[in-house]
Amino acid sequence: MLGDVISETTGKRLVRRVLSTEPPTVEVSFEDSGTMTGIAVSGFGTYQSTIRADGSIYGEGQGANITADGELVTWKGSGQGTFGAGGAVSYRGILYFQTASKKLAHLNASPGVFEYEVDASGNTHSKVWAWK
Repeated sequence: MLGDVISETTGKRLVRRVLSTEPPTVEVSFEDSGTMTGIAVSGFGTYQSTIRADGSIYGEGQGANITADGELVTWKGSGQGTFGAGGAVSYRGILYFQTASKKLAHLNASPGVFEYEVDASGNTHSKVWAWK
């Protein structure tokens, strides 16, 4: 069952790099900002996506969010996606968090289910819900 929203961020794709053509595999890095459990954060991450024979996408990534007072939350995750108009991409998947922060420690035991959108201009929007 989905619970409360863990985070919502917007940002920008920074780099795309082709790692392989057989199968087509791309690495993407991004930066974003928004809120995590109501706390302002800035973040960054990198994911690697492989285009499957049917045109769908499978990706795995990792990254971090940092609060204004310097507390760190890292994440690893995976998702599946599809291409949209003009090179837009839409993903759905799961994230696993890790932090030493006392005020964010509840994230260590709560996977997050996410929606991640990248428009044709490289603008990103992410929303993550607790998976209970």
